[in-house]
Amino acid sequence: MIVDLQMIPQTFDMLHAGLTASSVLLLLIAVSRKSKVVEKVVEKPVEKIVEVEKPVEKIVEVEKVVEVEKVIEKVVEVESKLATASTDSAMQLLSIMQQEARLIDFLKEDLTSFSDEEVGAAARVIHTGGQKVLADYVTLEHIRSEDEETRITVQEGFNPQEVRLTGNVTGSAPFNGTLVHKGWKASSMNLPKLAENYDASVIAPAEVEL
Repeated sequence: MIVDLQMIPQTFDMLHAGLTASSVLLLLIAVSRKSKVVEKVVEKPVEKIVEVEKPVEKIVEVEKVVEVEKVIEKVVEVESKLATASTDSAMQLLSIMQQEARLIDFLKEDLTSFSDEEVGAAARVIHTGGQKVLADYVTLEHIRSEDEETRITVQEGFNPQEVRLTGNVTGSAPFNGTLVHKGWKASSMNLPKLAENYDASVIAPAEVEL
């Protein structure tokens, strides 16, 4: 194929200039549209991520608030129980000890005018009745199993409610000392069920013989 170089225009006339400008304009429009499409594609996932993250943050905050409220409720419940601890069982046990062993009568009596023999006779009655009450309603066990007056070792981490240290207490556990008393611990207590409207504060009713 032969190309006649003389047919190629040497200068731009208005038609060629218009075509050139139109081509450039179309190219710019195409580029701008592509950039917009890219921006939209990039922006949409970002918007979705933001929308997902916000509810998650709110859920975490709500869970933290609920956990704090539960802790506060437990503290209030414990404090309420401590403040309103029932003394009915203790008074009921005193009532039983009075009924079976006349314990309250003995403790409230002025013994200065009685002889040792009379006090001993009364103590025997209390001892017999008290043993019966413990056997019927309370299960007791020793805290320490070693024999009294023997040397023992109190290990680190001991319960200060169960073991009381006396004498020259210095330093830290383990402690070596003499077992003076084995201690007692109630493993169970089964008192009779109180009747409805029962007044536990009445340890012993007044007795009237007709």
